[in-house]
Amino acid sequence: MIERSIVVFTRDLRVVDNPALSEAAKQGEVFPLFIFDQKIVTSNDLGSKRFTFLLESLDDLHSGLQKIGSSLFLRAGNWVEEVINFCQEREAQTIHLAIDHSSHSRKRLADLQKKAHQIGVQVKGHHGISVVEPGAITPASGEEYKMFSPYYQKWKEATWRDFLPAPQNLHSVGRDQESLEIFHNFRPEKNHIRMKGGETIGRISMQAWMDKDLKNYSSLRNDLATDRTSRLSPYLHFGCLSSLEVALLSRDSDDDSFVRQVCWRDFYLQVLSSHPEASFVDYRSRNFQWRSDTTQYEAWKEGTTGYPIVDAAMRQLLHEGFMHNRTRMVVASFLTKDLHMDWRLGAKHFMEHLLDGDIASNQLNWQWVAGTGTDYNPHRVFNPIRQSERFDKDGEYIRRWVPELRQCSGKEIHDPGPLLREEIGYPQPIVDHGEAIKKYKQDYAS
Repeated sequence: MIERSIVVFTRDLRVVDNPALSEAAKQGEVFPLFIFDQKIVTSNDLGSKRFTFLLESLDDLHSGLQKIGSSLFLRAGNWVEEVINFCQEREAQTIHLAIDHSSHSRKRLADLQKKAHQIGVQVKGHHGISVVEPGAITPASGEEYKMFSPYYQKWKEATWRDFLPAPQNLHSVGRDQESLEIFHNFRPEKNHIRMKGGETIGRISMQAWMDKDLKNYSSLRNDLATDRTSRLSPYLHFGCLSSLEVALLSRDSDDDSFVRQVCWRDFYLQVLSSHPEASFVDYRSRNFQWRSDTTQYEAWKEGTTGYPIVDAAMRQLLHEGFMHNRTRMVVASFLTKDLHMDWRLGAKHFMEHLLDGDIASNQLNWQWVAGTGTDYNPHRVFNPIRQSERFDKDGEYIRRWVPELRQCSGKEIHDPGPLLREEIGYPQPIVDHGEAIKKYKQDYAS
């Protein structure tokens, strides 16, 4: 009897270095499957740009599977029920999937294991979301690492799993009508001005960037005008690219600036794995009395705060579904430290618009800036004017995203005077930075 397996894709939308797919391919006939989980699809957290990126990635995954003799099947609804139904439909004995660490992923895996056991089907989880799995390295306390630097040292010294090529050939299976209808119903939106999803373009982008810019990453990473960062984060989030492969290709660079960024993903994942509630609860309780001001919050979201660097970044987010890491810290500091608003409001907005919206990295980076997270420092503040002058010296980034300021000189563009603002139709600052930070330190940083 031929062994039949289901491979359920989640955040590992690739054929190269996919442990779940590779293991299933060794055992016999494989039926690749992706479920549109109704709890995720209907949530407000999955923005339209990220959903379109997902659909493009699934279409590319189907093409990649076809090249090795298979197809991607699609189902939609209750994730656990759809996996079980498909498993019974195909008379499969085993379900393979990548282990993820959010509270939602962990619950549905536990539910799947329970249901599968009832029908005599084995569920095999595989490590493939990160370079080093959460819990593989721990401090002496046995808990998670709370500081990045010691974690990074252990991460570099850890034994990484072997890189896996794509399976040579899967047993031929054709896509069914239900899969075609589901993809048609969820077909991608067109004419988005942003990155395109999929393993194919992800690998092309990765290689092109590494050939050209990896060696200069440390000197260019904060230059907002040139925008020479890798932009690989959406491909890493959806698993179009293997974080292990990216780490392997970048760790032998002359400096470790970029591979450290890959490590940050694993660092936050191991925090979330130990504390799933950190996606919505303060990792370190500060008992902040956050303010609520709908007008100021809307100005922040729309990029009309009167602070050019903040407004440029927020408008880029709305337009591209992407934001430079430097400006992510600046706008997060502005919301939490200048406007004294809850980090969860900012994290929610980011998750609704970012292509790379990732529960672990997004929520815990927001907490890092807010002073409730890891690497504890409640006094961390990013002055929006100083940050602008330092990292967008000539104002090119600001001009790209704030057309009202395109005629301003390099110096005045960082903080236009009141009369110039009125003349060009650019808003006055919604708060005074100096006064806002003074009040923050008095009221919140104790």
